[in-house]
Amino acid sequence: MCGIFGYVGHRKDAACIVLEGLKSLEYRGYDSWGIAVLPESGKSDGKIIVRKKTGKIGDATADELPAGSIAFGHTRWATHGGVTQANAHPHLDCTGKLALIHNGILENYHEIKPGLKKGGHRFISDTDTETFVHMVEEYSRNRLVSKAMQRAFNEVTGLNAFIILAARDKRLIAARNGSPLVVGYGDNENFIASDASALLPYTRQVHFLEENQMAIVSGAGIMIFDAKTGDLVEPHKQVLTWSIDQTVKGKYPYFMLKEIHEQPGVLAAIAADYTSQAEKLAATIDRSYGTYMVGCGTAAYACMAGSYLFSKIAKRHVNWAIGSEFTYQAEFLTPKSLVIALSQSGETMDTLEAVRKAKEKGASIYAVVNALGSSLYRYADHKMLIGAGPEKGVASTKAFTGKLAHLIMVAYAMEGSVKNGQKVVTAAAKSSQKVLTESSVRQLKELALKFRNVRHMYVIGRGLSYPASLETALKIKEISYIHAEGLAAGELKHGPLALVEKGTACIAFLPNDETYGANLAGAMEMKARGGYIIGASYKPHEIFDTYVHIPDAGEGTIIPNVIFGQMLAYELAVIRGLDPDKPRNLAKSVTVK
Repeated sequence: MCGIFGYVGHRKDAACIVLEGLKSLEYRGYDSWGIAVLPESGKSDGKIIVRKKTGKIGDATADELPAGSIAFGHTRWATHGGVTQANAHPHLDCTGKLALIHNGILENYHEIKPGLKKGGHRFISDTDTETFVHMVEEYSRNRLVSKAMQRAFNEVTGLNAFIILAARDKRLIAARNGSPLVVGYGDNENFIASDASALLPYTRQVHFLEENQMAIVSGAGIMIFDAKTGDLVEPHKQVLTWSIDQTVKGKYPYFMLKEIHEQPGVLAAIAADYTSQAEKLAATIDRSYGTYMVGCGTAAYACMAGSYLFSKIAKRHVNWAIGSEFTYQAEFLTPKSLVIALSQSGETMDTLEAVRKAKEKGASIYAVVNALGSSLYRYADHKMLIGAGPEKGVASTKAFTGKLAHLIMVAYAMEGSVKNGQKVVTAAAKSSQKVLTESSVRQLKELALKFRNVRHMYVIGRGLSYPASLETALKIKEISYIHAEGLAAGELKHGPLALVEKGTACIAFLPNDETYGANLAGAMEMKARGGYIIGASYKPHEIFDTYVHIPDAGEGTIIPNVIFGQMLAYELAVIRGLDPDKPRNLAKSVTVK
């Protein structure tokens, strides 16, 4: 969701540093943005200067902001209050000497705000956020700003991350409960951000704030406190291993295209380097009495695919559920249960709520996550990093196929032959390379040109091809804004065939497995009603209007199938003049409920 970046140190171009930090976080999704900077002494009567805009950052510069050595900024995804300049962050207190940026929802603001207004505090926005800066202003009349922040933080409810820029102390003061924050340690300068990848140009040494921790960030250092007690806490410093190259587009016009093309390499690395992790998770499942996979959006479809893989390969029943629904199904959990939570960001609020509920029941949590130090990573009893590297396109690609690769390896490890899992994932990597060749991509461009103006598309499959259908349809919806539906091929006769008419675009997945004949029957049903059949398969068939060759990779064929879907969605978005990295109304890390 909202992007946060702050700097305090010896440089005088703090606003420029913050602007670049915000640009690196644009992938999270936002509708407005702003920066606050404390000018050099004597140039603003000690008041903070704020500039806020609606819309995208684009080619904006920090030229209109003054020189200063402390600043922070924010990209907002609207929740309380519309998309207006007044509602954009940062927000100032009445004195202009405290500024606030915030990620989350302040649930009890409506109970607190009337008393502040009665006390003379002036509100200029419609947000819940502004309430907090006035609380800190009120409490700092007779105490340190850090203590005022602590008191206010403990009086509000909800899952939040707050950062105050205090002109009096020339410090950034932060507190979190739910929404992510990470501090970065530099040389006579320090940083804070909502995502560690934004810190890579400046530092690799970081501390991820835990639940109910506060940080005081100054040029001289960073102090971490328990927000409940005020006690000093020893930071847990970690070193980021990602490279800066992984966070820039390089030769590609969009991050999504870059990340699609990175997938064969990610898959090959998983096959080569993750056998011990697969065996560890397999052993944990074996010891559990009831295993459940949870995830949201794309991760939920990986969970669904996992249930097929565990059944087919390991002959083991593993349940799956959508993270936002799991809390309503968690009453059966026991201390013997295992919950495997899949997530790219590790900050998805609905997934975190699901695992919190599971922990209340005594279940063990195993995180399969792409972000080192994320909330899910720290909260879990056991963890496995996906190893896909930073993913900046809002629509997940390589993190999704990375999850599938790990699940294949784990399923084979449970069956006692993790080496066979390596072979399947390696075959999937090779098949994926074929899908991404120049000739294959040219074919997808032609399909995108043909269907650029359609209103509906349908994707069908059975078995592992069913979650592939759902994921392909999701990608088309997310970034091309064409209504697409993934359908179980066997369910067409039970309603969806009513939607098929002459020329309707129908993608059919037909891998070389036990579902081929049944999937083909579904494609024939759509063809008979006038559907235009795009057959994604290891061999052609006469009913296909367009044949897309997907080399057979056994159970791993779901991966190149999905990559074909990703590329088609990408080409549809580009040919429709859309930005595939930043789909409207969506955010990379969904940190609010």
